[in-house]
Amino acid sequence: MGAYVRLRQICLVAPQLEPVIADIADIMGLRVCYRDGNVAKYGLVNALLPVDTILLEVVSPSREGTAAGRFLDRTAGRGGYMAIFCCDDPDAYGKRANAIGVRTANVMTHAPYHGVQLHPRDCRAAFIEFNHTDGGDDVLGPYPPAGPDWQNAIRKDVTQALVGVEMQSPDPKGLAEHWGGIIGVEASTNDRGEAELKLPNADFRFVEGDSEIMSGLMFRVRDVGAVRDAAKVKGYTVSDDSFSLAGVVFHLTA
Repeated sequence: MGAYVRLRQICLVAPQLEPVIADIADIMGLRVCYRDGNVAKYGLVNALLPVDTILLEVVSPSREGTAAGRFLDRTAGRGGYMAIFCCDDPDAYGKRANAIGVRTANVMTHAPYHGVQLHPRDCRAAFIEFNHTDGGDDVLGPYPPAGPDWQNAIRKDVTQALVGVEMQSPDPKGLAEHWGGIIGVEASTNDRGEAELKLPNADFRFVEGDSEIMSGLMFRVRDVGAVRDAAKVKGYTVSDDSFSLAGVVFHLTA
């Protein structure tokens, strides 16, 4: 397969894992595919749910002094934690980012998986990671962070896909251009006049806000009203076709 980059995973962070992951699963009709014991070395617990072929992860600190805990303190729990992209050559993407002043924070190699994480302060708004799994070019191929059989946990009777990510900034156009330079995707303008980055499997849209955060996720669902009602039952405040959970706004579209 030639050069490519696509959204592979979104990571959210919450003070406590279980109530959040249970509510996401119940409201959105999703199923946990994996809990990765390897994240314990970072002082974390986690769970992942496939949303079609994009993974939604929630992590929570299990001890003091973690990067995720500092993120919660710094943002008061607002904003998504990481945007993770699979690509043909993570090292090449890392070098491209380094060339525009974005430092590499961590390199992980656990064959057949190789990942390059960039420094969140340089990325702005959220962590960016690029990774590649040998044999994982197929969207339904192996992806070790999601476990050995993540594909079997895909459920589409309620939520059909994660189709977009909302980024907030006082300078949305500037943030779009910065992320576009890192990812290698040219920024464009959508029909609402917002700056955006279009990837093969999801769009990133950049909106005006008082701080730089990953502010929302866009989901295509089978029945917006049913999901909205499920969120209300769980005690979440619904505004139009959206509700806030795990630090981000869940936007629903049919």
